[in-house]
Amino acid sequence: MSDYKTILGIVSIVVALASYSIYLRGIYKGQTKPHAFSWLIWGVLEAIGFAAQVYGHAGPGSYATAATAIICFTTAGIGFWKGEIKFVRFDWISLGGAFLAIALWLITKNPFYSVILITLADTIGFLPTYRKSYHLPFSEPLITYGLSSLKEGLALIALSSFTFITAFYIGEVAIANLVFIAMVLIRRKQLQKISHA
Repeated sequence: MSDYKTILGIVSIVVALASYSIYLRGIYKGQTKPHAFSWLIWGVLEAIGFAAQVYGHAGPGSYATAATAIICFTTAGIGFWKGEIKFVRFDWISLGGAFLAIALWLITKNPFYSVILITLADTIGFLPTYRKSYHLPFSEPLITYGLSSLKEGLALIALSSFTFITAFYIGEVAIANLVFIAMVLIRRKQLQKISHA
């Protein structure tokens, strides 16, 4: 049984690498414009999520979280250089809110509360990308977010210990990506109707 979960954990890493390679390729071609704030927040949160999963004995289910943390920090660095660099007040508020949630986690030092707080911070951290993509819905490759949801789903199945602490954050990330995809697809259709009117 543990071998099966290890294989799923490894597959989730492969899916993550495929997902982010598509995203990084889009940045290189100038088609994708990452919002650096979101990716920075996600990197910090993935690192915290990985620590919480290790504490909760998540096993192979934590592999993808560790890989994602590294990729998020890399994308954030690229985002400050080549991505969305017009930060509006909403973006700064989102950044502050996300880091406030992280600071509260550091104060509590409780795995249960940390998962709740990093999940809240992840949701807030997604807001700058939601805002940007609402106005520029073709600036994000949706396949990356779809593969990210798949990766999180595989990671959930691969968890050695399926508890609130090990599973809640992963589940939220999967759902947030699916909601983002739906929003962008709806927005793309709206803009196409306007352009054809």
